[in-house]
Amino acid sequence: MASFDRAIPPGSEGSVKLSVRTQGYQGKIHKTATVHTNDPSMQTFILEVRAHVQVAIVVAPPNVNLTVREGESVTRVVTIKAGLDRPLRLTPGRFTLAERVKYVIEEKEAGRQYRVLFTSLPGPPGSYYGILELKTNYPEKEMIVIKVRGGFR
Repeated sequence: MASFDRAIPPGSEGSVKLSVRTQGYQGKIHKTATVHTNDPSMQTFILEVRAHVQVAIVVAPPNVNLTVREGESVTRVVTIKAGLDRPLRLTPGRFTLAERVKYVIEEKEAGRQYRVLFTSLPGPPGSYYGILELKTNYPEKEMIVIKVRGGFR
């Protein structure tokens, strides 16, 4: 979102304020805004905003795709890391694909890092979509929702 001085007299200064909504982002972000002017020596220029968004819990990747050929199986891994300086605990919640996908939660580093392994199960042709909810002990992010998509071609 941008706000700016609409008119700036020649030889004067003006301001352009940029704000970036960081909800849904994690890690490094890079955003740009193009500014158009009526100054013949600089008709356009680009403003850049670079930031590192620190989140309570890092989930990478946030979504899983398990699409394979009929009769095959595939496993995908989601890594979950504590972004704060206190132990993270995960508790399995709702899972909507129990007939199509199995999952296993592995604690890789006590209270700091987990891996969730999703494996497709044999089934009829077609696609499916669902979620895995994981409850956390962090009030900043009480629930992690991992979207799972897949199917057989």
